[in-house]
Amino acid sequence: MIFFGHRFLKSKNFYHISSIDSIVHTPPSSTLYIEFCENNLDIINHAVLNSIQTALHVKNITEILYASSLGASFIIVEKELAKTAQNIAETYLFDAKILIRIEEEDEIEELALLGVDGVIFSNAVIKISS
Repeated sequence: MIFFGHRFLKSKNFYHISSIDSIVHTPPSSTLYIEFCENNLDIINHAVLNSIQTALHVKNITEILYASSLGASFIIVEKELAKTAQNIAETYLFDAKILIRIEEEDEIEELALLGVDGVIFSNAVIKISS
């Protein structure tokens, strides 16, 4: 299991952006955290065209499939979609890792038993303003 933002495991941060202009305010080799929606497709496509690693936060099964097709490195889902997202990723052999957003350490065991790729705590996501 991969951990992002756990209090005693060192990990990289994700940089939550809401515009292409925000990218210049992120460190080199950053992973961009982008909310998946049609309005953000320009940001997602820009990142892909420029080989910038992306983590797409999705809300449903269709968006999971879109995120993979768009070349996301990480697909972030809420806990309710954990098992479904992981099964889809395994069925279609996604390159992306499935990450589940969590707030408490006691959620880790349940998600490990479901076989998810990893977890991300909210402190691993840094909001960037333009």
